[in-house]
Order: sequence, then structure tokens, then C-alpha cells
Amino acid sequence: MKREIIQTSDGSTSILLPEWNETYHSKFGAIQEAKHVFIKNGLSLFKGQSVSILEIGFGTGLNAFITYLEAKDLEQKIEYTGIEAYPVSEEDASKMNYVSELDAEKDKAVFLKMHQSEWNEKVFLAPNFLLEKQNIKFQEIADENKYDLIYFDAFGYRVQPELWSLEIFQIMFKALKIEGILVTYACRSSIKKAMVEAGFAVEKLAGPPGKREMLRARKLS
Repeated sequence: MKREIIQTSDGSTSILLPEWNETYHSKFGAIQEAKHVFIKNGLSLFKGQSVSILEIGFGTGLNAFITYLEAKDLEQKIEYTGIEAYPVSEEDASKMNYVSELDAEKDKAVFLKMHQSEWNEKVFLAPNFLLEKQNIKFQEIADENKYDLIYFDAFGYRVQPELWSLEIFQIMFKALKIEGILVTYACRSSIKKAMVEAGFAVEKLAGPPGKREMLRARKLS
């Protein structure tokens, strides 16, 4: 499928799939969305703790890179697993301007290594940050009680409704530890319903720029 590099409203780049008219990150600001949804309303709840993270849709590596930078500043230990069935090419990843937009020139090699590292192998990007990228479909995830936090960043319901189904959220529920959290930019009522049916306690939160609301789900038992 054809991919085009675009600039979003906060100056950071994303990838557009013209055939679907779908972007990897919000057109209203890729970095702003990642920080608001996944850091402010997800990772920040685990300050001072070691965290095991599952990302649904590794994509451009933006969420992983921002998480790496946050963990570096806080000296927080992270084990990060990114799931991606159709990886972004190293060439397209190298065109993303996240290093400059995040003022992270000292960590440029880390961002590149995220994309250059082998799939399905664990690699330390830093002593406190372990990355494993898994080249599988979301339906193939078989982990149980493994993760503290899930970044659910799949393509939107409009183009891939099957990724927002009860079946998928049952898999997410099993993968999380008790008291684990799932955060996503989405807030469609059918998505919330599927989460609740899977066993989650779900709350609506203020969304990132361009979106009124987002969802955060907890596995309470």
C-alpha cells in the first residue's frame, strides 16, 4: 500500500495511507497526541515503577521513542513490546522528524536502532530500556498477565473495525496484569462497549488536540 510522509499541525511528521485516507498519527499533531494519550494518561501513572508496556501498532516508533525519552529523564526501567504486522520501512522511518522536534539529537542513534533492530528479538536500547518488536498480527498475541500498560494505537475503526472488536479486547484483557491499564485515542461508543464486555472498567478522558475525548480502561480483577 502506498505511503506518503505528511506534516501534522504541531510540526511533527506522520505517514498517510492515501488508499484509506488514514494516518499513523493525528493530523492535529503527532507528538502532541502521543504525549497526551500515552504519556500523560498512561505512563505517568507509573512514576517510580518498573513498567512492562505493550504497544498495539509499533508503526513509526514515535510512541516508543517518546517513552524512551521519558524513561531516560526519570531513570525508569521499561520493558517495551511493540506489535506490528506490516512494518514501516527503515527509509520511511528515517524521514520522520521526531528527533529534531523532540530536541533529542543525542538520542538519534536510539531512534534509528529501534527500526534497524531485528524483529522478534530483545535488544537493550539503554540499560533501563529493553525493546522487543514482534512481527505478528494483534490476533496472535498470546501473553497472559504480562503487561502493566497497553498503548492501543491501531488504525482507526473506520478503516479496520475488526481491530476494535470484543475478541481483540479480550486478548488485551488477558495480556494485562491485575490493575493494568490500557489507553487509546479512540472514544467510539461501540469500542467502549467492547472493552466493558471484555471485563474492563472504562473511563472517558479529555482527548488530545483535535479530539474531544479518549478512553482509558483498567483491569481490576
